[in-house]
Amino acid sequence: MDRFDAMQAFARVVETGSFTKAAETLDMSKTSVTQLVQQLEARLRVRLLNRTTRKVNVTADGAAYYERVVRLLGDMDDAETSLSGASALPRGRLRVDVPSPLARFILVPALPTFHARYPDIQFDMGVSDRVVDLIGENVDCVVRGGELTDPSLMARRVGDLPLGVYAAPAYLARAGSPAHPRELEHPHHRVVGFHWPRAGKVTPCILHREGGERIEVQGRYVLAVDDGNAYLAAGLAGLGVLWLPHYMAQAQVARGELVPLFEDWRLDPMPIHVAYPPNRHVSAKVRVFIDWIAALMAQHAPVR
Repeated sequence: MDRFDAMQAFARVVETGSFTKAAETLDMSKTSVTQLVQQLEARLRVRLLNRTTRKVNVTADGAAYYERVVRLLGDMDDAETSLSGASALPRGRLRVDVPSPLARFILVPALPTFHARYPDIQFDMGVSDRVVDLIGENVDCVVRGGELTDPSLMARRVGDLPLGVYAAPAYLARAGSPAHPRELEHPHHRVVGFHWPRAGKVTPCILHREGGERIEVQGRYVLAVDDGNAYLAAGLAGLGVLWLPHYMAQAQVARGELVPLFEDWRLDPMPIHVAYPPNRHVSAKVRVFIDWIAALMAQHAPVR
C-alpha cells in the first residue's frame, strides 16, 4: 500500500461523501479507492468510515484523522514547491470555475501573462454562471460575482464591478428613450431578465441618486437567461434594457451598439470573490492564482 495514495483516497472520500465520486476525481477505479481505504484502516486498526448502501459517513476517529491528513498532504505539496530551481514554481492541474463574461472579456485574454510566469500550471476551466459543488466536482476554487450565500466557503473579495444601465439603439428607436428609471415599468418597455442561479428568480435593478432617492425596477421581459454572454447578446439584439458591469459594455458603447441610460443614477457595484472549500489545503498553485486574480481585478475594478 502506498500510504500517500491511501491518505489521498481517504481524504477525497470524506470530501465527496462517496467512493464513486472520489474515484472519478482521482482518475482511479472505485475498486482501487475502496482497497486503499480498507488497507489504511487495516494498518491503523481503526474504522475510519461507516458505509451504507446509500452514503458514506466519517467516524469520530476518521474525522480526527482526516484533519491531520489534510494538513500532512498540504505540507507535502508545499515541500515539493519549495525546492530550489525550476521546481520552485507551482505546478500541476488547477480546476477553476469562472463566470462566462469575466472569462471572455478579462480573464482569458490575460492568461498568457499568468502562463509566462507559471508555465507548469495546467488549467481545467469551467466557464459558467451556475452554482458549482466545489467538493463534489473536485474544483479547487471558483470566481463569482455577487454576495456569497454559502457561509461554509472560504472567500477572498478581489474586486467590485461598477454597473450601468444600457440599451441597444434599435430598442430605443422602437420603445423610446426612458428619461427616468420608473419608465421601465411602463407596458411598452422591456428588460432582459437575468436569473441568478442562487436566487432562482429574475434580479431587479436598484438605482440610487443624490438626495437619497432609491428606486427598485423589476420590469417586464420577453427573455430571461442565466448566462452573462447570452444576456449581453440579448441586449445587443434589442430585446430589452440591460444592467451590467461596465467592462462588458465598454466596446459596445464605443462602437455605438449600446447606449448608456440614467447616467445621473448609480447602481451598487457587484462584488467579485474567489471562493474555495474550507477543509481543503490551499495549495501553492491555488494561492498564486488567487493573488493573480486579485491583481488583475485591481486593474479593472478594485475593491472599494
